[in-house]
Amino acid sequence: MSFGQVPPSANPDPAQPSDAEWKVLNALWRRHPASARELLGLLSAERWAYTTLKTMLDRMQEKGFVRAERRGNVSWYEPLLERKRAQRAAVRDLIARVFEGAAGSLLTHLVDDERLSAAQRKRLSAEIARAEREEARRARG
Repeated sequence: MSFGQVPPSANPDPAQPSDAEWKVLNALWRRHPASARELLGLLSAERWAYTTLKTMLDRMQEKGFVRAERRGNVSWYEPLLERKRAQRAAVRDLIARVFEGAAGSLLTHLVDDERLSAAQRKRLSAEIARAEREEARRARG
């Protein structure tokens, strides 16, 4: 396996949220617990019907993405997925599917992308340097 390649089995949780589920999860990570009505307000740009959101939340519960706690007549939702872990799995999946397992190709794409600000490029450079130092330290024992 070449430098920067992600092994195919690197995604411990093959069940990835759909685009719509990511929107719900992002809203819940910003504010939880939240009722379906509150989520509908947070996601108003989506123009989803209340029943659509409730069905999605039920399916997300079945998948283990969220949990609901009933208080009175209202269900309060919380994310079960840890944000960083879910993002890491999604990025690994993207690398495997789109970049044929080569993380370096993704990094090159990010650096070449005009939407990456100078500050973001500087941070990315610092993270790469940090990773190289850690790798060198591990190699020394």
